[in-house]
Amino acid sequence: MAAPITLYDIPGDVKETAWSPNVWRTRYALNYKQLPYTTTWVEYPSIASTVESIGAGPTSTWPSGEPMYTLPAIVDPNSSPTRTALAGSLPIALYLDRAYPETPRLIPEGTAALQAAFEAGFIKAVTPHMQMLIMPVGRERLHDASKEYYREARESEWGGKMGEWAPAGSEVRARHWEELEKAMGVVKGWLEVDGEERKFFMGDAPTFADMIVGARLMWMKTVLGEDSDEWKTVEKWNGGRWAQLLDDLQPYADVKL
Repeated sequence: MAAPITLYDIPGDVKETAWSPNVWRTRYALNYKQLPYTTTWVEYPSIASTVESIGAGPTSTWPSGEPMYTLPAIVDPNSSPTRTALAGSLPIALYLDRAYPETPRLIPEGTAALQAAFEAGFIKAVTPHMQMLIMPVGRERLHDASKEYYREARESEWGGKMGEWAPAGSEVRARHWEELEKAMGVVKGWLEVDGEERKFFMGDAPTFADMIVGARLMWMKTVLGEDSDEWKTVEKWNGGRWAQLLDDLQPYADVKL
């Protein structure tokens, strides 16, 4: 039996689950493939040193030009001749498909470029509004050790003061919600471009594209709270399409510690 993979995630004050949208992509992937893993929790100020220490590289750069080290990251002790350390959800997905070919594929043969293009298109469509709405609320869910680091890092990345991005009850917040609903409607249109309704983006089985969307939805649900008025509104968008996607991904939503 394979030794457990180590998944690196960010802790927070969320009820009996995980919250990080990027790490949720990899958590879904590991659960879908039924690969054994454990979770190591890393506070924001320790992410760079932790990722460097395991031998994984940066995934992007900060506006200053400095390398950006992010999670998810994994260490797979089963690879040969030495263990494998990787950061970034797409490189991890590609690696897991290569390393464990007997498990269900995350990225069907010949679709890697399309999955990467979907990731870029989805992020471009939803990020300008989703980040403004959810990041300030998400900061309050973090442990004290991470709150200020998170605020400073996100303000350097996105500009302005986080507290002014989309204050509760403000017109700007309402506009962001309106634009985000429109953006998710565009994504639904991608799903149904051929006039067919399908459970997942490529049919009856989930792929990495579904996990990208599901991870962002899980972030919203856990940070806003499943009983919040804002989340309950999201559940109704596009005829309940996104609430249904989360339900369909629920078999792969275990949080293994």
